[in-house]
Amino acid sequence: MISKEQFEKEIELIITNALREDVGDGDHSSLACIPDDAKGVAKLLVKDKGVIAGVEFARQVFYAVDKELVMKTLITDGQEVKFGDIVFYVEGRSQSILKAERLVLNAMQRMSAIATKTARYVKLLEGTQTRILDTRKTTPGIRALEKWAVKIGGGENHRFALYDMIMLKDNHIDFAGGITQAIAKTQEYLKRNNKDLKIIVEARNMEEVREILRSDGVHRILLDNFSFEETRTAVALIGDRCQTESSGGINEQTLRKYAECGVGFISSGALTHSVYNIDLSLKAV
Repeated sequence: MISKEQFEKEIELIITNALREDVGDGDHSSLACIPDDAKGVAKLLVKDKGVIAGVEFARQVFYAVDKELVMKTLITDGQEVKFGDIVFYVEGRSQSILKAERLVLNAMQRMSAIATKTARYVKLLEGTQTRILDTRKTTPGIRALEKWAVKIGGGENHRFALYDMIMLKDNHIDFAGGITQAIAKTQEYLKRNNKDLKIIVEARNMEEVREILRSDGVHRILLDNFSFEETRTAVALIGDRCQTESSGGINEQTLRKYAECGVGFISSGALTHSVYNIDLSLKAV
C-alpha cells in the first residue's frame, strides 16, 4: 500500500487540479455580484440517506481556497445520515464559499455513495472472516478520494495502483508464457530491482490453483469467476499456504455465499464504478 505521505500528496493534487479546472481565471458569477469583503454562512444539507463521506476532504478544500474559512462539523465521516440532516456549517468570505461549493459537493456526493455501498457490503459479511476490498476500477484522477470513501464505509483498500503490489492476471500470465514462468520472472525482477512487493496471482480454474501452489512466495491467490463449489474446493486445497480472494461478478445476492466458502477477501469493482451519488446541497443560511 502507499504511504500516508503519498496519499496526502494525491489529495493535494486532486484539489489543485479540480480548482484549476473549475475556477480558471476567476469565479466571475460571484465576482460580478458579490462584494469582495462580503461575509456569509452556508450549511451542508442532506437530501438523501446513507453514510456520509468527504467531510474531512471538504475541510481541506475550504482551507485551500481560503485559509480564513471556518468550518463547524456536526456529523463526521462514516456516520449514517438522513434527509434534513446538517453535516456542517462553513463561515467566511461569501466569494470563497461559492468558489469551493461545487468541488465540495461533487466529491462528497460521490464519496458518500461509495461509503454507503461499502457499508452495506460490510454489513452483509458480518459474522464471517471475509473482508471486502476495492479495486483499480476507479474514476481517473480521483482514485484517492474513492478509495478513501471505501475505508470510511468500513472496507479495505486493495493495491492503490500498479506500483505498490504485483498482481499477475490472465494477460500477464499468457504474455509471460504461463503461470510458473510469470511467477519466476516476477521474483527475479523484484530481486534484481531490490523491491519488496507482495505477489497476487489470478487463477481461472483448479488446475491453475494447483500450478500456483507449486511456486513459493505467492502472497494471495485470486479465484476469478469460480463457482461456490469450486471456491470451497480451492480454499480447502490452499489452506494456510497463502491468502485467498474471490472476484468476478460478485454482487449483493452472492457476496455472503462466497464468504461462507471461507475466502479471506472479496474484491468488488462495483464499490467504486456502480454507485449513484447521494443528494447533498450547500445552502446559504
